[in-house]
Amino acid sequence: MPLKEYKPGTAFPGVIGRTADQSESAWPEPRRAKEGAPNVLFIVLDDTGFGQLGCYGSPINTPNLDSLAEGGLVYNNMHTTALCSPTRTCILTGRNHHSNNMACITEGSTGYPGYNGYIPFENGFLSEMLLEHGYNTYAVGKWHLTPADQIASAGPYGRWPLGRGFERYYGFLGGETHQYYPELVYDNHPVSPPKTPEEGYTLNEDLADRAIQFIADSKQVAPNKPFFMYFCPGAMHAPHHVPKEWADKYKGKFEDGWEAYREKTFARQKELGIVPKDAKISRHDPDVKPWGECSPEEQKLYARMMEVFAGFLEHTDYHIGRLLQFLKDMGEFENTLIMVISDNGASSEGGPTGSVNENLFFNNVPESLEENLTRLDKLGGPETFNHYAWGWTWAGDTPFRRWKRETYRGGVSDPFIVHWPGGISARGEVRTQYAHAIDMVPTILECLGIEPLTVIKGVTQSPIEGVSFAHTLGNANAPSRHHTQYFEMMGHRSLYHDGWRAVCPWPGPSFTEAGKPFGEPISAEKLTELDATGWELYNVQKDWTENENVAAENRPKLIEMIATWYAEAGKYNVLPIDARGVLRLADERPQIAVDRTRYTYYPGTQAIPANAAVSVLNRPHSITADVEIPVGGAEGVLLAHGGIDAGYSFYMKGGKLHWVHNYVARALYHVESGEKVPEGRHKLRFEFEVTGEPDVASGKGAPGRAQLYIDGNLVGQAEVPVTTPLMLGLTSGVTCGSAPGAPVTPDYRPPFEFTGKIYSVTVDVSGKLIEDKEVGMRMVMARQ
Repeated sequence: MPLKEYKPGTAFPGVIGRTADQSESAWPEPRRAKEGAPNVLFIVLDDTGFGQLGCYGSPINTPNLDSLAEGGLVYNNMHTTALCSPTRTCILTGRNHHSNNMACITEGSTGYPGYNGYIPFENGFLSEMLLEHGYNTYAVGKWHLTPADQIASAGPYGRWPLGRGFERYYGFLGGETHQYYPELVYDNHPVSPPKTPEEGYTLNEDLADRAIQFIADSKQVAPNKPFFMYFCPGAMHAPHHVPKEWADKYKGKFEDGWEAYREKTFARQKELGIVPKDAKISRHDPDVKPWGECSPEEQKLYARMMEVFAGFLEHTDYHIGRLLQFLKDMGEFENTLIMVISDNGASSEGGPTGSVNENLFFNNVPESLEENLTRLDKLGGPETFNHYAWGWTWAGDTPFRRWKRETYRGGVSDPFIVHWPGGISARGEVRTQYAHAIDMVPTILECLGIEPLTVIKGVTQSPIEGVSFAHTLGNANAPSRHHTQYFEMMGHRSLYHDGWRAVCPWPGPSFTEAGKPFGEPISAEKLTELDATGWELYNVQKDWTENENVAAENRPKLIEMIATWYAEAGKYNVLPIDARGVLRLADERPQIAVDRTRYTYYPGTQAIPANAAVSVLNRPHSITADVEIPVGGAEGVLLAHGGIDAGYSFYMKGGKLHWVHNYVARALYHVESGEKVPEGRHKLRFEFEVTGEPDVASGKGAPGRAQLYIDGNLVGQAEVPVTTPLMLGLTSGVTCGSAPGAPVTPDYRPPFEFTGKIYSVTVDVSGKLIEDKEVGMRMVMARQ
């Protein structure tokens, strides 16, 4: 008899007798996809501007992505939110970023609907939808969609990838990571990279390897089962890390500067039909220093920064190509629906002069040309955390104005490629229809013939807010069905409606013209003034690159657009407007654990991300390690937080006790015990006594006095003139008993595991310090 199946939850259709020979079996029907259903592959690039891929006119070699464009479709009117996590929520849910409570990155969340960083479960992910239709679901690479305090080992895990419909995950949970020393998570647990940088490790290769493995694991068992893969390498986000030989491919290629890059790229874009023939390139950005006014030393530094970026992009493309080739080799390429997108425009976090350490930006520390030049040969290597200068950001968004975090087209118009040989007959064509990242989910569902689910895991689903552009895949002249789209990112606002764009830039069209920096707050009075006088209007059907502000001669249209923006803002939880930038990072947020003044850590445990760990910045604190020193002594890390970009480490080496503070890679402040730690069980303690006020606005954390103690006896001290003010390592959390990431200090090589026994390490931020009256009197006398 043929196997009888029934849908789970319905009545059993078989027969149950007293014995098996009197009975007839039936089985719950497995979840199966439709026969021949295509695989779905999303490739999400980071911080990649409209003019940075080869198929979008760039001189950078991206042959594998270019091949997808040649064999598929290139869209020139796709839009994002101007920032990574918000866009990624749109890509995965089909809802707007404020509807997803992701107005900003999770680290910049605030306590309002639309802003709190908790993606509602009623906004289902595409992974959750396709899982219910018999797909395998994989996420590889950058995540950055979990509230920052919940990516620690205490969870909850419901908003980790495996909690949102992905069956397997391998990557990093935060917004960026060190490409040579990543903090990796496999499914729900941390893992170490399979190789070291000295052995040739790069994250790009590792992620491609894992993506290939995930697909192979399933296909060798169930070759007819389709997959959905969300592949996010984290490139081209800083740090721009790539082996030297890849960067050296571009030696001398950018010595003519960013204006020349724009001109060449714009000309090529017109040749390719990526931009309209009558389009005009946007103005020279007032915040970008003309290349001809840069000194020879500046030009040398800036050109090398771009060489490194270009090498990094080609390296990323190469490993994407390995994944594509694997699909070809196994016969799945033709039946895989691939969408490639960048999450926002090119990034300006490197500042006007670029950076060898991106963490300077997050700590309000100004760049130094002299210091950056001393590290020229190290750019792209594991000892830097580098990012290029604003000129390359501006050039990367050719032909548009501005960049990431701003809602001019340079921030929100991004590369988008669709490739599906089994479902699209057109090859190498440009599509001009207006689209937004929220449109990807409904398009996929239409292509697969799947209706949106009304319930996922018992949660009634909200309506999908995007509109499908599936009708454009086979018809270049099909009208766009996406008529209206609001934008808001940290106070920078705009609206698209049927060929018009209204933009209210904040703090202004440029920082130079505004006389204010990024992150300037907006008061209620200022918002009223902006709504009266601060909006610009562009007819993007005629003025594709937003060059001609026609607000004055189209006042009724502008008023209509502003009113529509507020209507959309009300519909999608956009208010209140919060223009603060990095200052939002310092806001208090709910924690899983109750607030406390003592934090106890144990060896062999997962790294604790900054939002869930003790904060020692700008406050007195102590670190006490309860240890057992074996015969012959011990060495290794007791407690550390951060990496090469900023951080501290409390460790033993050479039998002595050490503490070092890495001030944003500008200086190392080090104290060493004057005597060795004896064998046996001991309390090893570090204390930091604040001796002055921080100057956070100027990038200076509180100065203080660093002291080392063995069993309560002072064994070393040093004055620390400045500390990191706002944020320690961008990618490395608190670790106990080892420091596997990029090292805080060159005094040791990671992971530098402690060779004795650690019972526990306790950090006390109550302000209580050991008093040594004799030492205190000596210090008083020394200051007379």
